[in-house]
Amino acid sequence: MSTADLIHTIDDLASPKVAVVGDLILDHYVFGNVSRISPEAPIPVLHVQREEDRLGGAANVAANILSMGGRASLVGVIADDEPGSRFRGLCSNTEGLSLHAVNSRHRPTVLKTRMVSQNQQMLRVDRESSTALSSDELAEVMRRATAALKGAGAAVLSDYAKGVITPGSAQTIIRAARAARVPVIVDPKGRDYSRYKGATAITPNRAEAEAATGLDCSTLEGVERAGRKLAADLGLEVAVITLSAQGVAVVPRKGELAHFPAQARGVYDVTGAGDTFIATFAMAMAAGADFNTSARLANYAGGIKVGRFGAVAVTREELRRSVISAHEGYDHAGKVLERSQLADALESHRKRGERIVFTNGCFDLLHQGHVTYLNFCRGQGDIVVIGLNSDASVRRLKGPSRPLNDAEGRARVLAALADVHYVTVFEEDTPEALIRAVMPDVLVKGEDWSGKTVAGAKFVESRGGKVVFAPFVQGKSTTSLIEKAKSGPERGARKGKGAARKR
Repeated sequence: MSTADLIHTIDDLASPKVAVVGDLILDHYVFGNVSRISPEAPIPVLHVQREEDRLGGAANVAANILSMGGRASLVGVIADDEPGSRFRGLCSNTEGLSLHAVNSRHRPTVLKTRMVSQNQQMLRVDRESSTALSSDELAEVMRRATAALKGAGAAVLSDYAKGVITPGSAQTIIRAARAARVPVIVDPKGRDYSRYKGATAITPNRAEAEAATGLDCSTLEGVERAGRKLAADLGLEVAVITLSAQGVAVVPRKGELAHFPAQARGVYDVTGAGDTFIATFAMAMAAGADFNTSARLANYAGGIKVGRFGAVAVTREELRRSVISAHEGYDHAGKVLERSQLADALESHRKRGERIVFTNGCFDLLHQGHVTYLNFCRGQGDIVVIGLNSDASVRRLKGPSRPLNDAEGRARVLAALADVHYVTVFEEDTPEALIRAVMPDVLVKGEDWSGKTVAGAKFVESRGGKVVFAPFVQGKSTTSLIEKAKSGPERGARKGKGAARKR
């Protein structure tokens, strides 16, 4: 299938319904900064800046389906407790999501709390019970899951080993889906996959396929053998095995293996990548796409996800841009956008409650100072947007000899960084108009701007946002690099030693 055909498939996905059955989890994130070690113990002290809830487990699969423009009926178990109330609140505020949760009388809502600094997890705290669901609760899960199949184009069993997907419930749901001619896609857990017999497709990763089959999957040939075994033993139509940096292998029970390599990119966080993959795969199948096309689209979506922190959903437009970007021959995952495109892209992030961070600059010769600065920006929110001065704007600010790199080249380099989500070029001397279009929650400037008039600051603060000043890495600047290049390595070294003595 050509790139044009893939784009056509994305555009024709419409809004299919997917029934999602599995373990419901409330993900709670605590974001902050670490600047010291506790005097009480050799542990870092997290200074909390903000907290937020996100849908996790099977609910994250549903969130990805919704983000892609589909509809989801979500079935699982939560309790009538405070985390359960927060979970229901998230669902009720999510358009297109229909929650059919069974209330457990003796098990708490599964809650995972992650402590995060500079977009790195420091600690995860899980609150859950290993007590099995009662027979009445499981029976109600099966009843609601069967009802959710009505009008669905596909069903997903999202197994997190929390007790919802048992041998009995899985087989009941699979038989009901087969009778209704609804394909069933399983995200498996554990070593014994017998509970998934009769499903349409299964999506283990390489390690899971090895554990379930006992076969070495270090080579593509081994992956194919494992996929054939899974398909034959479980009566599947296809085994879809994700291979991390090597992409995905589609192994049908009958027919040839198809391997789709991953798009080369830096891995930022794999949390929720499997949910993104199966959600995209299921939605494409619900819209009538074949296994290979569905897997290719899911492969692109998973690639976008690993470039972001936390369990966050991927939009259809992001998927579309990623496919186009790969066809153009470089990986910026559709990050470089026109101003009008950027406004549309950011709207989807706002609907998910994600915080938008904006900064601007020339970024002529990318160096350590820039990378540290952008990592600081990423720590202030969820989505980092860079306003990049155009070539004409740089010349007006820096003189006729700048920029050294044109705007397209500078934008591509920035877009390759995991901390950067979007780059847009502006022609004006200040980013005021662009900031008004972006409407960021956080505006970041270098600490040298502290006490000065910052373009867009009043607008951001009037909307309840804040202005943050980032520390600089001393001695690292584009100007110093240019001067060092002009002076030559020997003179630059002597100058550096002299400066060190003066300090």
